[in-house]
Amino acid sequence: MAITPEEVRKVAYLARLLLSEDEIAEMAAQLSRILEYMEILRGVDASHVEPMAHPLELTNVFREDRVAPSLPREEALKNAPKHDGECYLVPAVLGPA
Repeated sequence: MAITPEEVRKVAYLARLLLSEDEIAEMAAQLSRILEYMEILRGVDASHVEPMAHPLELTNVFREDRVAPSLPREEALKNAPKHDGECYLVPAVLGPA
């Protein structure tokens, strides 16, 4: 399956990428080779292979959560540029409330 330069342009537009004509041609060729390889893999019998989430055996390296005293509110707000004594005050991001 070949990827056309027009398809690369469309995906680049959707991804907000500015590609030169040389880059578009190179991407079309590379993506076409990737899809050709995927077609080869499609023909491989993998019915005996167990599904997996990761190719390596991994274990969780995070420590267990422990309940601990939190920072007092006054201490947490002490260095805030703006606060109302209870919460941080920050500029609106989505427009007026």
